Amino acid sequence: MSSASESTIQALEFIVKPLPVGTNLALLHVLWALLSGAFLPSRGAVFPALLCLGLCAAQVRRRSQAVRDGAWTSDALITRWRMWQAAHSAWRPDQFDGYRPIAVDITAFWRPQLQNWWGKFFNHLANRAVKAIGFALVVEVGHNGAQRLPLLKHLIRAKDDTLSESQFKAQVLQQVSTRLRPGEVVVHDAGASIADMQTAHMPRFVVRLDRNCTARRNQLPTQHAGRGRPLEYGALVRPLARSYKGHSLPATTADVTTQFTYQGRTITVRGWRDVVRSDQKVVTDQATFTIWVYADPLYQAPFVLGTNLTASPATIFQLYLDRWPVEEVPLVCKQLLGLQRQFVFADLARFRLPELGLIAANILAHLAAELPAQPTGFWDRQPRRTPGRLRRVLGQAGFPTAYPLAGRIREKQAVTAHLPKGVAAHRRHKAVPTALAPA
Repeated sequence: MSSASESTIQALEFIVKPLPVGTNLALLHVLWALLSGAFLPSRGAVFPALLCLGLCAAQVRRRSQAVRDGAWTSDALITRWRMWQAAHSAWRPDQFDGYRPIAVDITAFWRPQLQNWWGKFFNHLANRAVKAIGFALVVEVGHNGAQRLPLLKHLIRAKDDTLSESQFKAQVLQQVSTRLRPGEVVVHDAGASIADMQTAHMPRFVVRLDRNCTARRNQLPTQHAGRGRPLEYGALVRPLARSYKGHSLPATTADVTTQFTYQGRTITVRGWRDVVRSDQKVVTDQATFTIWVYADPLYQAPFVLGTNLTASPATIFQLYLDRWPVEEVPLVCKQLLGLQRQFVFADLARFRLPELGLIAANILAHLAAELPAQPTGFWDRQPRRTPGRLRRVLGQAGFPTAYPLAGRIREKQAVTAHLPKGVAAHRRHKAVPTALAPA
């Protein structure tokens, strides 16, 4: 058995061991099928992917049943995965001036033909909202050597298919706000606004703002002598100059102008402190924030960040750069593991299979960074520690049947001859009322 296969099966064994007997073995097989890329040739179908592991028809049915109705949760799997990772990996969370970045992102698994489901998310390729199963990813970001990697912390389902994408985002931010630990900072892209963060009562945040964003001072400007309505709004703050209907609108003079060096290049920063949203009136106890504009010579256009932290501009800059690794988890899950298409239709399975895929994607990325670089062939002369290479190695090696699994991880000897199978089982499962269906 290769070192890659042994390390992988050890990690999976540790993750599924506390689950009920039978269910733990079933999920171990499903996770291995995901990690080895068996869902790629099956195009997202569960039965053909499990058959690639050499299982018989009865075993394949039981594995599929465990995904649909097994007594397990994604939170329990993520907790066990984090325990294994802390004990066996050199990965450590990033920290900047005492702040640890927590990246949040929303991803969707497109199911345009899924019946009895009405949840929709915006698809940029279709340029419209498409029927999909939505999830929110909450990850810690850190480094394993020179490689920056995300570590899953929470997976949040969009359970109610009547929610809009904006309503789901508000729910996610509210949940993240209540779970945020001291020193952790939520980092989000332009999909969330300052208003979203303040509505969720986010203790600490860094968000990307539009280049044409505006804010206001939280002090009234000088009142003009004479008649007129008393002023209620502070002076307008415009971080970047722009034009509107042929008129040039200059940028507001910055409160702070400084610069710092990052990776050998000098970044110029301008900042406006203690401002409020442009739609808010002057109030003494109003929640304020700071706007930073970074002119990085590596990019043509500057980018704008908003935060309620009092940290230095360099710290805010580094915190936001750690937002991007969260994109790796759904990318590996969909493109490298083959879950961009799925053929599961049960009420729980439509959530559980994507969750297993996202967890498997995170496991694959961390194992690839921890193990020696795995070349995929003689042509791969300079291999890197990438999840794609490790997936190919696991797919070529096959499931390690000779590995001695723990005694608790075994097939459950249960009588199933009397249970309906195939189409009859699907019809029976569909007929069970939601309140009585297994959790």
